[in-house]
Amino acid sequence: MSISDQAKQKMAAAIEHFKTEMKNIRTGRANPAMLDGVQVEVYGSLMRIKDIASVTAPEARTLQVTPFDPQNVGPIRKGIEAANLGVNPVIDGKLIRITIGQMDDATRKQMIKILHTKLEEAKVHIRGIRRDSNDLVRKSKDLPEDVQKKFEKDIQELTDKFCKEADDLCKKKEQEISTV
Repeated sequence: MSISDQAKQKMAAAIEHFKTEMKNIRTGRANPAMLDGVQVEVYGSLMRIKDIASVTAPEARTLQVTPFDPQNVGPIRKGIEAANLGVNPVIDGKLIRITIGQMDDATRKQMIKILHTKLEEAKVHIRGIRRDSNDLVRKSKDLPEDVQKKFEKDIQELTDKFCKEADDLCKKKEQEISTV
């Protein structure tokens, strides 16, 4: 596998990580992925919420968490509260309902600020991969100079492509947050 192929794989992984990070940023709509990072203490260990319950969005502003074992309703509610997502889980019989409140202007600006911070982290990571890959190319003594320049050009093109993809993902998410 060439150095540019390795760089491409690592940059693609950075974009996937950025997508995962964006799921945790709140928009005005209910999204089951909001709870993906929530850990719940049940059966003597910490478990992800999606391993012990199904999470659905029956309405635009409501999440419904249905535990596979109804006895886990209390611990799941505590886990959601402990995650500091800015939501208030309410136990409704054997399930939990979470109403996603309307975001005010200040909250929208805060979410957009967090989004841009995550974007910059992703771009810094991509540029770090570029730097490491270029260092590998330069340290390869058996490569002729023209081949080194071609690899560096390919790596720069990959960097530009993945940074643009991150920017596009950010713009799309920013529109979701800004939509009232």
